[in-house]
Amino acid sequence: MRGDTADFDALVRPHVDHLYRLAFRFTGSREEAEDLVQDLLVKLYPRTGELAAVEDLRPWLTRVLYRMFVDSHRKRTRRRVVPIGEAREESEGDPSDQVPSDTPGPEEETETRYTRARLQNALRRLGDHHRAVVALHDMEGYTLAELETLLEVPAGTLKSRLHRARARLRELLDADGTL
Repeated sequence: MRGDTADFDALVRPHVDHLYRLAFRFTGSREEAEDLVQDLLVKLYPRTGELAAVEDLRPWLTRVLYRMFVDSHRKRTRRRVVPIGEAREESEGDPSDQVPSDTPGPEEETETRYTRARLQNALRRLGDHHRAVVALHDMEGYTLAELETLLEVPAGTLKSRLHRARARLRELLDADGTL
């Protein structure tokens, strides 16, 4: 059992930060992102031997995380009740707010936080597929060819989703005020 734990840790640990960052971008919530990554790790632990056989683990893990996100989101939206004040609480939990700012002054730091919160709020309002393609392509730097393999969606569909997602994001941000 100890060998399995060490093997699993060696395989997955280099990818956990990346998976959490993606999960946060998908969910928009620190708690949901942590739960999603934890569920992924719990699901994969018994399959350590299979993980070792995967040639390029990072895209494979990303694909599994995305599928788990879509599945969990579908289940949640069927029966989810939104508590009063949830949107405000989630916007306060953005881990990117804790990254040290390159700008020296408090005014610039405040503006950066405000912009991040607005962007995160707008991302939350996108549909699942649109949010995922924007997060993976624009924020994480995956190419369309990589996304075609990762998401198992044709390149033309991805281009269309990306275009529509960016247009909708622009609409949401313009309605909220200019960036």
